[in-house]
Amino acid sequence: MARRCELSGKSVATGNNVSHANNKTRRRFLPNLNKTAILSDSLKQSVSFRVATSTLRTIDHVGGLDAYLLKTPDAKLSARARQVKKLVQKRQQASA
Repeated sequence: MARRCELSGKSVATGNNVSHANNKTRRRFLPNLNKTAILSDSLKQSVSFRVATSTLRTIDHVGGLDAYLLKTPDAKLSARARQVKKLVQKRQQASA
């Protein structure tokens, strides 16, 4: 399983450990991923994703999973997230 957030696309970053003697060794910065179930208002059910905690805060800030999915470009989303986004768009068009 890839170490990638399914909603934001955040993944492993690389950099250096720098010692006091200024020796540099390569290291990896791993995203803080959690498997969580997020409630979708238009689908009226929870959807399970592997998401970074920073993305969870963004979802709360934007106003929920549906709003976040609709504003996020498809290139950042995983295949499952794109399917959920399509379902949300269909439900919102049907209710409008």
